[in-house]
Amino acid sequence: MDLKLLAWGRAAAARRGHPVLWLFTDTDRLPDPRPAAARLPRGIAGVVLRHDAHPNRAAIGRDLARICRIRRLALVVAGDVRLAAALGAGVHLRAGHWPGVLRRRGVPVTSSAHSLPDLRRAARNGATIAFLSPAFPTASHPGAPALGARRWVSLAGRAPLPVAALGGIDGGSVKRLPWGRCGGIGAIGALG
Repeated sequence: MDLKLLAWGRAAAARRGHPVLWLFTDTDRLPDPRPAAARLPRGIAGVVLRHDAHPNRAAIGRDLARICRIRRLALVVAGDVRLAAALGAGVHLRAGHWPGVLRRRGVPVTSSAHSLPDLRRAARNGATIAFLSPAFPTASHPGAPALGARRWVSLAGRAPLPVAALGGIDGGSVKRLPWGRCGGIGAIGALG
């Protein structure tokens, strides 16, 4: 775990009062997210369960839900409202879109976003925070264009909801984003 990012997260959580460090699961880069989740700092972090095509996704989800309850971590499930309900978790929207027509009211909702329309859609569909990506070049999408600090800040400043940074985030890159605009971060490697 990136200790500089952890220090940023502790300072940010003290000011914001909600989870600010979010571990994104990834079947390639973090095949078993359970040990990483168990190391997340209590009360200021969350987990976004992706592992979409993994044959043991439900079992991994049950284990993560148990870890999250014990460690007071938030848990949201990407793309599967039924699994989220079974785990007692929130829902993570992709680009602000609900998966299918089934919606759950009264649960935490987060979203990915890659543009201003995505950010607006996420807000309309009840997300309380959107992960705007890729902020910086990332190992998840080698060679893909990144927003960069200036564009990320511009989009976050026009967003109708709090925005977190995702993509290439570590203890150094997070400092390139203004404190007042960055409502949290999402990471794989830096929190894995």
